[in-house]
Amino acid sequence: MSLTALPHPVHDTAPDSRVAVLASPGERHDEIVTPAALDFVGRLAAEFGERRRDLLKERRRQAMRLAGGSPLDFPMVTSAVRADPGWRVAPPAPGLVDRRVEITAPPRRPEAVEALRSGAQVWIADFSDATSPTWENVIGGQLTLRDVVEGRVDAAPAGGGRPATVVVRPRGWHLDEEHLAYEDRPVPAALVDFGLYFFHCAQPLIDAGYGPYFSLPKLENRYEARLWNDVFDTAQGLLGIPRGTVRACVPIETVTAAFEMEEILHELRTHSSGLGIGHEEYLTSLIRTFGHRSDFLLPDRARIPATASFLHARAELVVRVCHRRGAHAVGAVSARVPEADRAARAATVAAVRLEKEREAENGFDGSRVTHPALVPVCRAAFDEVLGARPHQLDRSRDDIEVTAAHLLSVRRIAGPPTPQGVRAEVAVALRYFAAWQAGHGTVTMAGRTADAATAELARTRIRQWLRHRVLDRETVLALVDEEAAKLAADSPTAPVTEARALLERTALTSESPLCFTPDAYTRHLVSVPVTSG
Repeated sequence: MSLTALPHPVHDTAPDSRVAVLASPGERHDEIVTPAALDFVGRLAAEFGERRRDLLKERRRQAMRLAGGSPLDFPMVTSAVRADPGWRVAPPAPGLVDRRVEITAPPRRPEAVEALRSGAQVWIADFSDATSPTWENVIGGQLTLRDVVEGRVDAAPAGGGRPATVVVRPRGWHLDEEHLAYEDRPVPAALVDFGLYFFHCAQPLIDAGYGPYFSLPKLENRYEARLWNDVFDTAQGLLGIPRGTVRACVPIETVTAAFEMEEILHELRTHSSGLGIGHEEYLTSLIRTFGHRSDFLLPDRARIPATASFLHARAELVVRVCHRRGAHAVGAVSARVPEADRAARAATVAAVRLEKEREAENGFDGSRVTHPALVPVCRAAFDEVLGARPHQLDRSRDDIEVTAAHLLSVRRIAGPPTPQGVRAEVAVALRYFAAWQAGHGTVTMAGRTADAATAELARTRIRQWLRHRVLDRETVLALVDEEAAKLAADSPTAPVTEARALLERTALTSESPLCFTPDAYTRHLVSVPVTSG
């Protein structure tokens, strides 16, 4: 019998979990890690684990093809999908009709309260980049979400209005959850984050008039979107929930996904809530994909504005594709943090206001921030364009034509870094690695919120500069010495030695891993197996 053909919801059956729990129990963990919930996650792992592994192998094969000189272009095989004017995604779901301001924050209770009461329309509860995946953080995040959904958190905005709609961002397909095992294999982290939340919160959300909504990180192609769509169908079938209740937004965070925007929407069309953009993840993807080419040598971050031609082309294509298919287009997150100094604070507000005005004028239906104080800034920018309208889906942007060359026109800004730029990346990576290994998923540095995507870009850029010999290893090591000493002086309890080892291992060796998180997770955040369930 297929999973989708189960005669009763899984929670009406006797739990028979084949998922082993390899971590010590914590306070209230038994509310989340129940036999029935583990059985549900185990069923998802059984159905989709092998397929997910095959897709990760295809990622590696595609990377090798592109490194070998194969061109990256819009797929010919799906040209009929792009040419067909007849299909559209599902209409906006309750709570997702107006998304002019979204706030991203980890699913910790203090940040959850701030986000829900911030006045933003949407809170993206981020397990992916804003959470250090200790077992306590993973299960604690699920407890926070369940408390929010079941009304045990005071979420009413101070000025009135409704709390932000909850959208969960699970970890990416490339990560495992080493604290749960199915048939002696770690369970895909994406299925853990999705499955536990869906099992416990889907029905209460539906009863409240909303639904389980998600933001899917770091997808690379239509096949990965199809996998998520099939997960949604199966999960809804297992719990007896109508197909199409789930909605998911896909930020275009990889360069290969930028060439399959319509295909990704098409795969998810019953469950789609649109597309977004992410800058740091996208730059990292560009380096991973084309870092061997000198015309993709990226300079300092300050010299890569959102208006750079290749980023602007992606943004315009997102708007055109989304509005053509009846989907929301959501702008990039602003990681700026207002500072105490009045002049610096005014400069931050002005910069964010300009960013959001540009996105609203370009046709986006909303955008994202990480700090509650910037919610009114983002809202004001979109209010000027939207007025009383909840979105601008009627703005087709048929005047836009984006080619493969436009999406890859990086050479116009390509160039070596400055000494200040190199030092900044070393400092960001080192300080974030120390925070992440200590269990903190976000930190504030130089007036910005840094998360795993920030650190990933930093160490990837260092690797690229070393590869092209615009930087030598001795220079980097000297900077690491200096920045490690500063970190130790500023934060005496920080795991500086471990952070330094992680930076050297993931940025300064020829065998550096594709992503720092799997390597660091297994070395530093995995608990010793103590029990099973």
